[in-house]
Amino acid sequence: MNPYIPHTRRDIEEMLSAVGLPDVEALFSDIPEEVRRRFQPLGLPPRDEIWVHRYITGLSQRSTGTKLIPFLGAGLYDHYVPPVVGHVLSRSEFYTAYTPYQPEISQGTLTWMFEYQTMVCELTGMEVANASMYDGATALAEAVYMARRTVGGKAVLVPKSLNPNVREVLATYVWAAGLELVDVPYDEQGQLTLSEIPEDTCALIVQEPNFFGVVEDLSSLKERLGKAFLIVYVNPIALGVLEPPGKFGADVVVGEGQVLGLPLSFGGPLLGIFATKMEYLRRMPGRVSGRTVDAEGKEGYVMAFQTREQHIRREEATSNICTNSALCALAATVYLAALGPEGLKRIALLSMERAHDLAERIFSLPGFRPAFSGPFLYEFAVSFSEAERAVRKLREAGIAVAGPALLEKCGVKNAFLVAVTEKRTPEELDLFVRSLSSLAGKE
Repeated sequence: MNPYIPHTRRDIEEMLSAVGLPDVEALFSDIPEEVRRRFQPLGLPPRDEIWVHRYITGLSQRSTGTKLIPFLGAGLYDHYVPPVVGHVLSRSEFYTAYTPYQPEISQGTLTWMFEYQTMVCELTGMEVANASMYDGATALAEAVYMARRTVGGKAVLVPKSLNPNVREVLATYVWAAGLELVDVPYDEQGQLTLSEIPEDTCALIVQEPNFFGVVEDLSSLKERLGKAFLIVYVNPIALGVLEPPGKFGADVVVGEGQVLGLPLSFGGPLLGIFATKMEYLRRMPGRVSGRTVDAEGKEGYVMAFQTREQHIRREEATSNICTNSALCALAATVYLAALGPEGLKRIALLSMERAHDLAERIFSLPGFRPAFSGPFLYEFAVSFSEAERAVRKLREAGIAVAGPALLEKCGVKNAFLVAVTEKRTPEELDLFVRSLSSLAGKE
């Protein structure tokens, strides 16, 4: 018997008999057939480990990713991670710890969770934050669910300038909940243009900065929405220089926290940020660490809120999210503590300075134009008649950018996306411009 398969066929038959079911497939009979038809098989066939390792290795050898200079953005960014982050994360009391149910032996974990929540509140301008979620996309979807639970309505206003990958996750969630996504267009600046607001609107989503890297104007949006939620999806690094969404009346602020001390790591693991107003505390998914005093008056930390299905809330739970992305949230806590407010601001300004320098040089080349005229921080869209050819030319030079396919999902044709962080050197910027020079004027 394979030690990794704990149940024999006889064990399985006895368990099925005890619950009165004919086979394992019957366990899934409650899932509607419409949903089950959407299931897709995994990409790998059921083969042995050696075959799978050889196959995956072969795929990796076809990739030149390790040699490419990442001017990639589109949601994940190549920021410098101070060594102190990895040092703290590698301590066994952190990377082997799991759920802090017993506060008596979990004070260290509960303490950093409280510190993380505090830092998120300071960044976003909100009153309360949870101890993190799985990633930014699912955090956004949970924020929409929270809006519906609070104000009702079926329409979710989504700008065409929202990250299309995030939008796909959101679309899956709202489909399951019977909600409707309503597109909000953008203007020549790349900023959303909100005109009519449907009566049954439960939330408006704004990405700040948006997928094109353009900074949105959040002022007066909440006043126009009334009771409907204003949900802002943020890049936390950008909040080092931008006014926090809480100043504009945002009801929920969510975002992807990968930029806070986490490497790209081929796309994961990630970190979902979630903050809201105090009045919505009991409607917020996830868990919250709180500070208190014991019977002797000594300060301590406890799990203050867990509005989850596994506890007494059961079917009245706010969400089935019953944990947090703990190690990633710890990385963000150490990162923010190491940088401090001025350090975070400096990272944003350095990235912005180098991005604007590169943009100016690119747009001085004949045929290359900014796709949008709105203000940007350290990511921008470049319009060129042969965008695919430009992307290939950059790749030949060892440079990776987000190609036209992603922008086309947002309605932008013949353009590619460039992100510049503080890690990009003057030599790399020179290489970028040289690589495009041979295409200049050949529209």
